[in-house]
Amino acid sequence: MATTSATRLDHVYGAIADPTRRAILTVLAGGECNVGQLAERFPISFNGVSKHVKVLERAGLVSRRVRGREHWLRLRRAPLRDAARWLARQRAFWESRLDALDAVLRDDARGR
Repeated sequence: MATTSATRLDHVYGAIADPTRRAILTVLAGGECNVGQLAERFPISFNGVSKHVKVLERAGLVSRRVRGREHWLRLRRAPLRDAARWLARQRAFWESRLDALDAVLRDDARGR
């Protein structure tokens, strides 16, 4: 099944909807770390952190590198940039529409 940009965006927004996953991304924004180091930072089990990491990987937000028995994680920023661009386009669209509506309502209130 081909992954469309809309599907990728759904996965990104779904992944960042959870506060723990956002916190994991914040940690990884500081640089690469292994899963054990990451798990130590959270008040949930190692398995819980692993499940969150898998969601982030499926969304393309995290890449994993295996070195021996250690799994090293790194933030992938491109999907976040794509999501931010989509949100910026939506914001521009709706702000222009709401500004136009505001102008019409002001004109109407002045009796024009």
